[in-house]
Amino acid sequence: MDWRLFAQRMASMARDLLAEHTLDATLEQISRSAVELVDGCDASGILVLSEGRVRSLAPTDPFVTKSDMLQGELREGPCFDAARPEHPERLFRIPDLTAPPERWPHFVPRARELGVGSMMGFLLYTREQELGALNMYSRKPGMFTEDSETAGWLLASHAAVAFATARTDEQMQEAITTRHLIGEAMGILMGRHHVSEDQAFELLRTRSQRTNTKLRDVAREICGPGGAER
Repeated sequence: MDWRLFAQRMASMARDLLAEHTLDATLEQISRSAVELVDGCDASGILVLSEGRVRSLAPTDPFVTKSDMLQGELREGPCFDAARPEHPERLFRIPDLTAPPERWPHFVPRARELGVGSMMGFLLYTREQELGALNMYSRKPGMFTEDSETAGWLLASHAAVAFATARTDEQMQEAITTRHLIGEAMGILMGRHHVSEDQAFELLRTRSQRTNTKLRDVAREICGPGGAER
């Protein structure tokens, strides 16, 4: 492993991540970087657990999504365990999926059928939050070494910070958009029904509760054609 070259490429990746403007683009850059920077890595992706359900983000190959969904179905696997916040371990590796499984006995034989030879899963975390797992796959067994693990850890550390920052930015942008949308809807209701600002908000809130619809979605309907009359 040429660590000097790796450090240079990591620095370039960090700059590329900062240049991305959306969460999706950031995650896609993370997955591509895993394939480019980690020896033996043929495919990568990010597995996220949300309310116990698996989401497969930014896969570089369709079999990554299939592996994620399989682990969610079986409730076991290295990437599934890496993404679980209650699990104490932060790195999982299957060096050779053709060997009898020491762990994950249900997942390993079915992953072999997907064409996976070896794989690693790294917890993506910062001091404040745990975000999911960065997963790396090889189609051949025995491709991931200790150097691969070290390189994967370094990449995952940078990726976690970029992931957390991009997600926070997206949430802030969504909050700003929602606030503007609600304000516009309230203005429409105030003009149409000659009510005060508080009364307009109460109309929004009541419709939200009555229809079991999020407040921003009610506001979006009102701002649409004929929305105030519905």
